[in-house]
Amino acid sequence: MTTLNQFKNFTANLGQTELMPVLFMGHGSPMNGIEINEFSEKWIEIAKNIPIPQAVVVVSAHWFTNGTRITAMDFPPTIHDFGGFPQALFDVQYPAPGNPKLAQETADLVKSTSIILDHDWGLDHGAWTVIKHMYPNANIPVLQLSIDYTKDAKYHYDLAKELSALRKKGVLILGSGNMVHNLRMMSWEMINGGGYDWAIEANEKFKNAILNKNHQPLINYQIMGSEVVLGIPTPEHYLPLMYTLGLQNDNEEAILFNDKAVGGSLTMTSVQIG
Repeated sequence: MTTLNQFKNFTANLGQTELMPVLFMGHGSPMNGIEINEFSEKWIEIAKNIPIPQAVVVVSAHWFTNGTRITAMDFPPTIHDFGGFPQALFDVQYPAPGNPKLAQETADLVKSTSIILDHDWGLDHGAWTVIKHMYPNANIPVLQLSIDYTKDAKYHYDLAKELSALRKKGVLILGSGNMVHNLRMMSWEMINGGGYDWAIEANEKFKNAILNKNHQPLINYQIMGSEVVLGIPTPEHYLPLMYTLGLQNDNEEAILFNDKAVGGSLTMTSVQIG
């Protein structure tokens, strides 16, 4: 577990100028948090191949709020926001420190809205199931930024741009959700791999637009076609992608990984920029 002195050292080092990558992770089932599989192995690999961050800011599909909030406590609790899974998953604790100073700096960067410093949330499974594989020693500060459910995709895309200075401070910004996510139509027969035709078609549209840096259709995803409407019945798992794309610079290309459909109606497709 990271000590408070170590946490303060991270805060002191937030002055580097190397531009950190940004990520969108398809997090899928909470069980990925304790399983070593093709998805979690890639998360581990990504962490080994990018610079070690001074801190991580996660935009998780599972913190949907009225207004925008950021965790601002010294040590955010591990939240087990799910049900019906083995006890081993509920037993997981990820004791990464927070960073109140960085929370305030992040809030100060954003001029389009007021960011609320939150002391009640923590790290939900959209955050810790991924990050515990990437940084298993829990020695890097982790903050969560909530998603304002009253706003559209364009708002979140633009808000992300206001966070760009964090990349120069060694902060890894990570969106965590799933591009295609319709649990109501999930097929247990395809849980280990496979997607309905409409899910694959929606995902292909997303991938083509991402690789071509054509963000406008992705922002206006509701008019991309009936298959996209099926793929995004509610926006919370899609909107974290807006934060990743909003932080892309003109000279940066996107790389796709974990590009697989599971359960018929969910895609794990993930994006690295930078």
